[in-house]
Amino acid sequence: MEGSSKEQASENKTSLGNFTARYAKADPRSYLQRDDESNSHYWFRRLGHLKPVELMWSESETSGLNRVLTSWQLVFIGIGAIIGTGIFVLSGQAAAKNAGPAITISFIVAAIAAGFAAMSYSEMASMIPVAGSAYTYAYATMGEFVAWIIGWDLILEYMVGAATVGVGWSGYFVKFFAVAAKVQFGESWTKPTVEWDEKTATISYEPGHYFNVPGFVIIMLVTAVLCIGIRQSAWMNAGIVIIKLFVILLFIFALCAFVDRGNYVPYVPPNTTGNWHFFGAPGIFAAATTVFFSYIGFDAVTTAALEAKNPRRDLPIGIIGSLVISTVMYIATCTVMTGAANYELLNVPTPVTVAVDEVQRRTGRDFRWLNIIVTLGALCGLTSVLLINLLAQSRVFYAMAKDGLLPSFIGKVHPRFKTPYVATIIVGTITALLAAVLPVDLLGNMTSVGTLLAFFVVHAGVIVLRFTRPDVERRFKIPGGKYVSLLFPICGMIISVLLIAVAEPSTIWRLFIWMGVGWIIYFGYSIRRSKLHRDPVGHFSHAQTEAPETVKHDSEGLQVQEYEYVPEHHNNSHRA
Repeated sequence: MEGSSKEQASENKTSLGNFTARYAKADPRSYLQRDDESNSHYWFRRLGHLKPVELMWSESETSGLNRVLTSWQLVFIGIGAIIGTGIFVLSGQAAAKNAGPAITISFIVAAIAAGFAAMSYSEMASMIPVAGSAYTYAYATMGEFVAWIIGWDLILEYMVGAATVGVGWSGYFVKFFAVAAKVQFGESWTKPTVEWDEKTATISYEPGHYFNVPGFVIIMLVTAVLCIGIRQSAWMNAGIVIIKLFVILLFIFALCAFVDRGNYVPYVPPNTTGNWHFFGAPGIFAAATTVFFSYIGFDAVTTAALEAKNPRRDLPIGIIGSLVISTVMYIATCTVMTGAANYELLNVPTPVTVAVDEVQRRTGRDFRWLNIIVTLGALCGLTSVLLINLLAQSRVFYAMAKDGLLPSFIGKVHPRFKTPYVATIIVGTITALLAAVLPVDLLGNMTSVGTLLAFFVVHAGVIVLRFTRPDVERRFKIPGGKYVSLLFPICGMIISVLLIAVAEPSTIWRLFIWMGVGWIIYFGYSIRRSKLHRDPVGHFSHAQTEAPETVKHDSEGLQVQEYEYVPEHHNNSHRA
């Protein structure tokens, strides 16, 4: 009996060693089809092929992108992406439809979930400081198929998210001219073409609404800025963020003395509809799913890793710093907004200006100046969100194209501006068309659920790499020691699943349909074009050859493993 136990323990130890070795040293020849391996087994095994972190490090040194971003610019990138539609648009809608004045609690719940995610993103970014965000992390931990799923899913976060912002930007554009110059623009060219009814899950054409021109134009202008250069984009974003923060603080301090406490009663409106998504305690969590969109953006910092001066140190600073600053702003703004105006009045594209209007009506004071400044600040704020979302999506496409999962021309870098201009133009054009046609609530809900799925994978990746690659240096590590710190990603995974579960069923179905489309593209194109399939040995060898000597023999352990490229072996073995 004792011998049997020892044999079992030895087998378990061997299995664990084999599992760990798969991550610690990936021989490029292991990606080839073996002579005794069937086609079906090979293609199934291909789905789990990992991209070693050493290979990612090597590729990052030959990206051709400019490394110019500092830690403060990364913080501004995070704030620029976070504070926007969530506070200027979705906060009012979630308060009016789901949580009432308790929308502040919804923001706190969403902030906790985002905080867990920020910790996991920070650890992963300090280990794998390359472009691609959750897509790249999934490739290093769970294999190519999961990486594709997350890369496809990130389109919902960044591209569809930017389209949502474009719709909100158009609303504030109309409001600004109405308040500042008393000019009323027609809805035929300032509203999306169709409308979405969440309760009946139906989409319909709105007569007289042809094309959202302001949303389309601003997205194309931002796309042009991103093509010109990352340095110019970063300085533009920093200036906009400073204006945005000033306007939010001005709104808070100007109206906090005019809050009507009667608007906080009842703080948690009772559920009278029979649907648990609307008000009551469950409504708070339903609203948290919606306003979770407000915290999307800190992960966009990781997509700029190849353009950061010191990514291993600065990426965690950018992620956590931007999230903390934004959370404080959100809580203060929502508290003042729901106190200034009854929550039932906030179901509009411009809820912040409604709060100013209500204070003006109730007190008889002239707050037109504040409305003009707040509306202008909202326009600036939403512009920065557009800038960062489009930047992030183009970098994800760039990373996927470099891996062969998307056509190679998408990964082209402009010889003068050093930007992935093809990816940027494609992303900008598609996003502009989405903003011109689709409504904000349809886009916003899809973005929230898609982001939660990406967060879930990043949390899982942290846990996997803790056990499989403990040797890799982590400039930032989740606090709590070896095991207690794992509570952060575990809790983050649970929260992500719970927030997805309380989303509208139609939103979840749309996510499944979107993923189904992604699977068709992957199995029809990407799986056969992947560089780890077509020529893995050559890909490893090329990365090793092209990497600078300082990278291959770095004192901090950033070593590219030495492999011999034997073409004859590749030609004989890779039969598929």
